[in-house]
Amino acid sequence: MEQRRVVVTGVGTINPIGNSIAEYFRNLENGVSGGATITAFDATNFKSRIACEVKNFNPAEYFDRKELRKYDRYAQFALVAAGEAVDDAAIDFEKINLERVGVVWASGVGGMQTFYEEVMGWSEGGGIPRFSPFFVPKMISDLAAGHISIKYGFMGPNYSVVSACASSNHAMIDALNLIRWGKADMIVTGGSEAPVIIPSVGGFSSMMALSTRNDDPQHASRPFDKDRDGFVIAEGAGALVFEEYEHAVARGAKIYCEVAGSGMSADAHHMTAPCPDGKGAKLSMRLALEDAGIGVEDVDYLNVHGTSTPLGDIAELAAIKDLFGESAYRMNISSTKSMTGHLLGATAAVEALACVMAITKGIVPPTINVEELDPQIDPNLNLTIGKAQHREVNVAMSNTFGFGGHNSTIVFRKL
Repeated sequence: MEQRRVVVTGVGTINPIGNSIAEYFRNLENGVSGGATITAFDATNFKSRIACEVKNFNPAEYFDRKELRKYDRYAQFALVAAGEAVDDAAIDFEKINLERVGVVWASGVGGMQTFYEEVMGWSEGGGIPRFSPFFVPKMISDLAAGHISIKYGFMGPNYSVVSACASSNHAMIDALNLIRWGKADMIVTGGSEAPVIIPSVGGFSSMMALSTRNDDPQHASRPFDKDRDGFVIAEGAGALVFEEYEHAVARGAKIYCEVAGSGMSADAHHMTAPCPDGKGAKLSMRLALEDAGIGVEDVDYLNVHGTSTPLGDIAELAAIKDLFGESAYRMNISSTKSMTGHLLGATAAVEALACVMAITKGIVPPTINVEELDPQIDPNLNLTIGKAQHREVNVAMSNTFGFGGHNSTIVFRKL
């Protein structure tokens, strides 16, 4: 049986450099940094006091008081981004079968703020168990998918994916395959995260994973730079509507690009550190290209995981050179985390949107904040440093990796 084709027909986001797709794409092109001193809590005594927070977001503009009692911040972001994507897809709810529309969503940590507040409230209240009835449903990672489904009446496959920072890539891969296999005609997919909170910042700081460039937050996320010292934690959401091609054509949908293929692998190496030779990353990319039916010479743009950590950036670029060979020097590579920071489980969805921009607008977003390239990095690679580049992009792919050795790659292609 011929495999069903999948396309992107709707996009939406709220993230540190854009509260809408239009704003995000504009700031991506212009190389805007979302880094700043943390405002969500007093981080004075923390080793890392910086983050990429969503700016100018007032939940009361989107939700009434009754709704806000039910939604953790990560779910608020999910509903905002998914809402923009659904609107963008111009779905006529009277003409589609809602039983064939699903939601596959991702979050690495879910409602950790809710968990923290409820447990601290119990502790400070002398151990009296006065927990909110919304505690559990606000906290668990699958409820964002459930809320999106409930809001729109989508009755197809509905669940959440958790694989640390690879989560939303895995969610999109599941969405791709469910449509390919005929289990759905349309799926809202992506991820959301709200980790700029005391336990997350404290925990990642204790691992020495976060940048401590506290006096210069806008330049703290600096993939490939010789003085990079860790990632900048970030929050937000990215959403895409994946749809079966013939279904999209039949309803006259606007089509951004095709979701061409995907790959997944494991490092089988270490709990948090990447395999130094990048063999797991290489396998994920190779499987994605094979699934898409394209060669290494066909890739125009690769959005790398590129978190600005000393080990991760080197291992990923080693894998790229090993797999792509001479073709590695003909394509653009960039890390948009230099602008958005690292959104953990939501990061892949936000970066998939950067790939959509590259294909539809012919604009490759830059890697900013590279002042002096790490001497271990090949200077002949086109890392799109400092400034966006205009070029035709027919194939774009995105890597996202997670603690536990989870590797994932997704490929988008111009129709």
